Amino acid sequence: MAPLTGRRVVIFVGPDYEDMELQYPKYRLREAGARVVVAGQEAGTLYRGKYGYPQRAEVAVESLDTREFQGLVVPGGWMPDKLRRDPEVLRITREMHAAEKCVASICHGPWINISAGIVRGRRYTSSPGITDDLKNAGALWVDEPVVVDGHHVSSRRPDDLPHFMEAVIRVLTP
Repeated sequence: MAPLTGRRVVIFVGPDYEDMELQYPKYRLREAGARVVVAGQEAGTLYRGKYGYPQRAEVAVESLDTREFQGLVVPGGWMPDKLRRDPEVLRITREMHAAEKCVASICHGPWINISAGIVRGRRYTSSPGITDDLKNAGALWVDEPVVVDGHHVSSRRPDDLPHFMEAVIRVLTP
């Protein structure tokens, strides 16, 4: 049996998401047996990644019940800067964190975690472009391919995706 059979994971999508940072986790999680739900601000909306790859939102973030999920993946790109202004995105992120479920973010993805107020006192990595944002929010920023701090998993960029997903799957495995 696949290690994540019976587990459900939500991945955020929005305009200008980082193509690889959404697609790679989506397929790796499915391959590991997880049921992946892609959530955007509007169900059915077709979003384009930074490099043009299309991804349709299966559900609207406001309709999500976090009790049904064991993990959250937040891709990077410019999407997190837009989604972190949405109270429902922040609600989901806070609820997943409060329930100690996997909160995984890569590249600029931690912008959402910063706005949700869940990074203080945690070790994080990210795109170097948001290093100061994480430090100013109280995180301990380190330059490593992947960082696992409890139920938080973070990575820097697309080249780190194999390390990122190995850690995400490990944290999600019951």
